[in-house]
Amino acid sequence: MKRRDFLFRSAAMTAILGAQWPLRAQAADSLFGLALPDANGNRHKLGDYLGTPLVVNFWATWCPPCVKEMPQLDALQKKYPSVRFLGLAVDTAANVVEFTRKIQVSYPLLIVGHDGIDLMRSLGDKMGGVPFTVVFDAKGMIRNHVIGEIDPAAFERIVQGVTG
Repeated sequence: MKRRDFLFRSAAMTAILGAQWPLRAQAADSLFGLALPDANGNRHKLGDYLGTPLVVNFWATWCPPCVKEMPQLDALQKKYPSVRFLGLAVDTAANVVEFTRKIQVSYPLLIVGHDGIDLMRSLGDKMGGVPFTVVFDAKGMIRNHVIGEIDPAAFERIVQGVTG
């Protein structure tokens, strides 16, 4: 193989394999450009969360693993106050209102609706299923993600990794 062909193929493979990170960075930029409502209709700019590490948990009221992990995420939010937690409901506001009458968490719950599925896919959850949790550093860069229910001890180590 000629050197020129080798370099061209290497560059092409790097572009293909390395494309995931720039695309995920673009998805993170899109996420922080959103303004989403809470269950009461008050809009929150996700860009306001830049400057501190952030854990974004995509969830739904009808998802048993989502509901199961919420108290664990809430406990981590309380244990690590320098890290902000945010729940994005791939659900309706009415369902979230009803849900919060039964289960409450200390972190904000915002409504992303069914548009959240495409957002999750762009952030690394190719199947678009919940729960899906993404950890961002203070600059808004993706540092880790978990597809499916978190393992509390393993996830705490991930959270510790962005605290300082």
